[in-house]
Order: sequence, then structure tokens, then C-alpha cells
Amino acid sequence: MSEVHHAITAHVQKQHTILKQFAMLDAERERLIDEAVERCRRGEPFTVDGINEVTKRMNELAKSGLVPARRCVTPEMVREYVSRLEGKERS
Repeated sequence: MSEVHHAITAHVQKQHTILKQFAMLDAERERLIDEAVERCRRGEPFTVDGINEVTKRMNELAKSGLVPARRCVTPEMVREYVSRLEGKERS
């Protein structure tokens, strides 16, 4: 019975670690997206490389089936989002 308990505990701890890593990466991804959006709004050059590097790491965690996969971001996606934001601000 003790072996089963240890196996369950190890499994739960592994899941907790994945969830914790995913949450940290998700926060970093959102920060990088916000930064790209702000740079785009100011007409400054921006890159999505950092966003997609974090996304890649998140998608590795998603292979566990415990957390969702995220889409990679393109510069066009950022520009479209900024365009929608600016359209709402004018309304």
C-alpha cells in the first residue's frame, strides 16, 4: 500500500510542477505580448521571437495533456490586434 501512496504522491507532485511552470511561462508570454503590442502602437520595431520561444516551451509542457497548447504569434497578428484596439478607441 505504501508503494501506491508514493507513486500517487510522485504523480501529483509532477503535475503540480507542470502547472506551476506553465503558469510562470504564461505570465512571461503575456508580458512579452503586451510589450510587442505597445511597441507596435508607438510605431516602433518589435519582434515575436521571445513570445514564440516561450510558446514553444509551453507547448512542450502541453504534451503532458495537463495544460493547453498555445499558438505561435506572428507580427501580423500583433498588427491586427493593435488595429482592432485602435478601432475600439476611436468608437
